[in-house]
Parts: sequence; C-alpha cells; structure tokens
Amino acid sequence: MFHKLINTLKVTAVFTAVTFFSLAQNPLFIPPVLTGTTFNLNVQADSTEFFSGHKTPTYGVNGNILAPTLILNNGDNITLNVTNNLTTTTTMHWHGLHVPAMDDGGPHQVILPGNTWSPSFTVMNDAATYWYHPHGENKTDIQVTKGLAGMIIIRDSIESAITLPRTYGIDDFPLIIQTKCFDVLYQTAIATVFDTVPMINATINPFLDAPAQVVRLRLLNGSSDRSYLFGFSNNQNFNLITTDGGLLEAPVTLNRLRLSPGERAEVLVDFTAMTGQTVYFMNYGSQLPNGIIGASTVGNGMAQIPNYNLNPLNGADYYLLQLNIVNPTSNPVTTIPTTLRSLSPWNTNQSNRNRTITLAPLQMSPQTMVEGPFTMNNHQFSMNTINDTTYLNHIEVWTINNQTLVAHPFHIHDIQFFITDVNGTPAPAYEQGKKDVVLVMPQQTVSFITKFEDFSSNDPYMYHCHLLHHEDDGMMASFIVLDSSLVTIDEIRGDKSMVVFPNPIAGNQLNIYFKNNVNNLVNFKITNLLGEIILDNVLNITNHYATIDINTLSAGMYAIQINSENKNSTFQFIRK
Repeated sequence: MFHKLINTLKVTAVFTAVTFFSLAQNPLFIPPVLTGTTFNLNVQADSTEFFSGHKTPTYGVNGNILAPTLILNNGDNITLNVTNNLTTTTTMHWHGLHVPAMDDGGPHQVILPGNTWSPSFTVMNDAATYWYHPHGENKTDIQVTKGLAGMIIIRDSIESAITLPRTYGIDDFPLIIQTKCFDVLYQTAIATVFDTVPMINATINPFLDAPAQVVRLRLLNGSSDRSYLFGFSNNQNFNLITTDGGLLEAPVTLNRLRLSPGERAEVLVDFTAMTGQTVYFMNYGSQLPNGIIGASTVGNGMAQIPNYNLNPLNGADYYLLQLNIVNPTSNPVTTIPTTLRSLSPWNTNQSNRNRTITLAPLQMSPQTMVEGPFTMNNHQFSMNTINDTTYLNHIEVWTINNQTLVAHPFHIHDIQFFITDVNGTPAPAYEQGKKDVVLVMPQQTVSFITKFEDFSSNDPYMYHCHLLHHEDDGMMASFIVLDSSLVTIDEIRGDKSMVVFPNPIAGNQLNIYFKNNVNNLVNFKITNLLGEIILDNVLNITNHYATIDINTLSAGMYAIQINSENKNSTFQFIRK
C-alpha cells in the first residue's frame, strides 16, 4: 500500500509551487565517471542541502547522493567491490545486465553492514544505458529514494562505429529523473503519494548548457512510482535510438516518449541553429491515460488511491530541465544516422514454453484493485520459494495479464526480451527493441519472447513490478534457470509421474517436477542413512514444479519420500 504522509502536505505543496513556477536556478549535477575493470563502490550515509539552510539525510555511493556512472566495455571481465557502510543491510542489483544469478544483486545477495560483496563477471550486454540500485527485501523503495541509484553505460564495437555523440557531460548527458517527498523538517527522504518535488540527477530546478548540435540524452526513470511522458516545450521532434537493452534497427522519430519506472531510453535531439535559445525538457502528465501513476486519474468511480488527487504533479505538465543552447563544440555531430544495427527477434514458433503471469490483488475488492497489495499468479514473494523453473537455451513466450486498475511496469532479471504483442496487436515502433521493463496497462495483456542463455544454477533471479512500493509489498517472484542435461526433456515428457533433480548429486536445492499438476498438499520427508527424519514438510507446488532448500543438510547420502495423491515415491540423492 502507499505509505501515508502525516502533516506534510502543506509544506510539500509550498515547495512544489517553487519547483513549478520559479526559473531554473541550479546547474545540473553530472555524476562522475568510473572506468576500468575494477570498481570500488562505497555505499554510505550522508546529507544533501536540497533547500537553502536545510540538510536532508541521504544515501550515496562514493558521495552524498546518487552513484558514479560506470562505463563498461562489452567483453571486459570486471569486478565490483560493493562495501556497505550503512548501519542496515543493503544489496546492489545491476539492472538489465546479463550476469550469473549469484552476481545479480537481488534480495538473496545481502550485504551486511561493514561487509564487502565482490561479484566478478564478463560484460555480455549490447551497448545501451543500464543502471544499478539496491534490491533488498522490503528496502528497495526507501534506499533508492534516499539516493542509491547510478547509471551504467556499456559500449560495444557496433555502437562505436556509428557517428553519435558520446563525450560524457559535453554532448552525451545522463538524466536520472525522479520525484521525491520530504518530511516537514527535511530530515528523511521517503517515497509516498506526495512525491511533489521533481529532480534530475538529484538537482531541483536544474539548467543545462547544451551545444547547438545533435546531443544525446540518456533517460532513466529512477522514480519509485511515477511514469513520465517526455517532450520539449517547443514540441520539436527527437529521435529514439535505444530502448532498455540496446540500439534499435533505425531511429524512431517522436515528439513524446513514455517511460515507466526502471525503463531507459537514449534520444538524439538536434539543437543545430538554435544558439541563444532556451527550450525546456518537460513531462506532459496531462496526456497520460488513466491507470498510470502520474496521470490525472488512477482507478474508477468506485476506487481511487487515497489522496492521489491532492498531488499537484498528477496529471500536470511541468518543466523538468531548462536547456540553454550555447555555441557548438569544436567537433560537433550534426547528423542523425539513418540505420543503427540489425536485430533478430526469436519467432514464437520456436518457443519451448508459453507462460502466463497474472497480476491481481491479494484480496479482491474495489479498493484493493488500486491500492493492493498485489500478487503474481496468486503468490506474494517469499525468500524461500522458487516460483518458476526454466531451462538453459530455452525460448519462452511470457504473457503478462494485468487484472488490476493500476499500470504495472513488469521487470525481469537475467535476460532482455522482445515484445510480441499488446492486447494481440504488434508493439509500437518505439518498443520494438530489446527490453527488460514493459508497462502493462490495466486490464491489458502484453506478451514477449526471450531466451534463457549462458547461465544456469540453483540460485534465483527475480521478476517483479518496478513500482518500488509494490515490489516491497510482495509483488515479486523468483525463477531459476537449470541446465536441461540434469533433467532431460524426455524424462519430463515421458511416463514418469514425478522427477527429482539434480540427481544423484545435489547442491543447495532439490527440484521436483510433477507430470500432472497436483492441487492438493504434498508431503515430503528426507531421511539419512540411519532412517532418521531430517526434514518433514509440505511442498509448495507452482506450475508442476516445487523446490526444497537443502542448504542446511550436511554432505552425505539421503533419501526423499514424496507422498503424492496417496502414492509414495522414494528417491536417493547425495548432498555435496
């Protein structure tokens, strides 16, 4: 549910008025850059003076707020040393990066206070804009809101061969767009329905001197909940060149671009011959349809988000960034490329499996349709549950079915996907590139196709709503990618009613597949060689699959007995 803000509406409304109507007065902060193959990232508590004379406690990485921009090269082997200097636990997720599950930085990779987590992996993603942020259980919203967010820029040989602006902070600008709420004494930054202060790169009322040439804006919606419809005050066109996971085949000309939380985009804007002019980068919230947080309305006549209509940003058009067009650089880019790269989406007839993920309230009522808490396939997140299992090199079609009155940005870890259809019609041109977040409108279905490549293990990845308070309230699930050689497709499709794998050698987790979907409770017992019962519990079965955490078992040989529909089956396995 939305956290309630007590006795702050009057104060935040005052500062919203300042944000709306005063001229831009603060130079846009450009986060510093880190390059190389070893990155030392110190998560720390600090403070930031957003308003003169008032300091707000914030979090930052290597600084008081936000994090350095990491510039990586496709093919590099990198190590990220993340040190937690907070007094609470944290995590760090590399949003959009294709990495082993153990290096993903989800809620299972907890960093204790005073500890350092050092994932190492090869950069495998295409050139694009990605980001990093905490992903802890029940802590993502507050830690991102307090400042833990940073960009990742990946370069590759294809992007480098195209004539594009790429001088960071000169003609290639990072824009992390967020809205925040402050308490009455500016002592704690919190995410609520009263997120009345827009910021870019943690700067309120920012301005930027942009050269009179083609410039590149890297857009990241780093907000907890709010979606935006970006455009310029003079309604000039711009060219979209990348979506979340890489370059499009060709630029797409737009004058509005919608981005939901977690999504990224790169656009080229031609300011040639505009020296001396001022133009504003804007949010056109009045043009967002019902159901999107940031629109004028979320819900219907029977149910609304409490106090939503009191936030002056909702359904409003307002300036985000003042752009002062100055003289061009000594070596300006003055053209827009006509082609970018070739893309090869998988065909749906290649799919090994089709899945449906249904988004719905935990308990059905008019009000829960807008407030939640929400579920995925009738489940809320549990650290001890694996909700789905897929297999290495499998191609799958996922259909996200939104049965609520709120638009949910659906994000999946590990992979990039291609949207195949929206309510049965092809995706618009601006969403036909690689994606890892898609906004699913109320009462809408969106399907995408993807391939689970390169990495398999018993460690889980996540998929979840990227409205951060929804994620923290349990609108998240986990999946694992297994090497199919551990349990063959012939076994699954054959006569066996049940398969246990990995078998006979097991690691930290056992997986059980039931040929027939089992609806009743299924008991299991694990015994050692002496016949002593080590574990005795009930399986949680989802889509024919169940998992058992055996991390606490000592190395040795065990037997597992499973009682399914009054029929006992016993398997032996060896705990490594």
